[in-house]
Amino acid sequence: MSGKNTFFLEINAEKQYFFFEIIGKNTSKKASYAFFSTFASMKTLTDTEYIHALIAEGEHQQQDFKFEISDARKIAKTLSAFANTDGGRLLIGVKDNGKIAGVRSDEEQYMIEAAAQLYCRPEVGYSMKTYQAEGRSVLVVQIEESQRKPVYAKDETGKFLAYLRIKDENILATPVHLRIWQQSERPKGELMEYTEREQLLLDLLEENERLSLNRYCRLTHLSRRAAEHLLAKFVRYDIVEPVFEGHKFHFKLK
Repeated sequence: MSGKNTFFLEINAEKQYFFFEIIGKNTSKKASYAFFSTFASMKTLTDTEYIHALIAEGEHQQQDFKFEISDARKIAKTLSAFANTDGGRLLIGVKDNGKIAGVRSDEEQYMIEAAAQLYCRPEVGYSMKTYQAEGRSVLVVQIEESQRKPVYAKDETGKFLAYLRIKDENILATPVHLRIWQQSERPKGELMEYTEREQLLLDLLEENERLSLNRYCRLTHLSRRAAEHLLAKFVRYDIVEPVFEGHKFHFKLK
């Protein structure tokens, strides 16, 4: 069982519920999310049991609770973050503490539609379904990972910004992330030129466990544009990885 995800499932036909446990060193939220989402499509659970099972997961990289949606621009930020990462799920009508409040009208559905189609660029793919739990309506919105990254969200000032989903937060994408996405459109098998700049970056990453973009620019006297381009290239070639710590992105060797 070492290194593999094992799913244990117990179904009670009379009460129509299931329990599952995921065991394995490499188990991740993404693995459990994918398994649960697939199995849920075959569910014999009642709506209440299903929503309770989702709530039990808590908020994480691929799930967010929303008591209500009052501003399409704000929810567009979450759609951008999910679409630019691994996709995700919104539970609307659920408080941050997991209590079911319910949605009061169809307004939330219109807000999601506006956020995805009017305030995200390019548009975000999604699906919606309403479940009845504890006598209240809970709207579950499934957001697809975009194949056309970055997905930008329009803020209150009219500016388009791209976000990432890290743990249970929506984080503003850095210029390095934007360059990674831009460079990913280039053909596979592209050769990387290896010069003194590339060697210097490797040396600095070996000398420093974490390296920020600003520090890299200071140490090398490179322009931000050149530094962003080189870091993005190293990330794309799976040499370097971005790490989010202390509300800042740093870079380290993989």
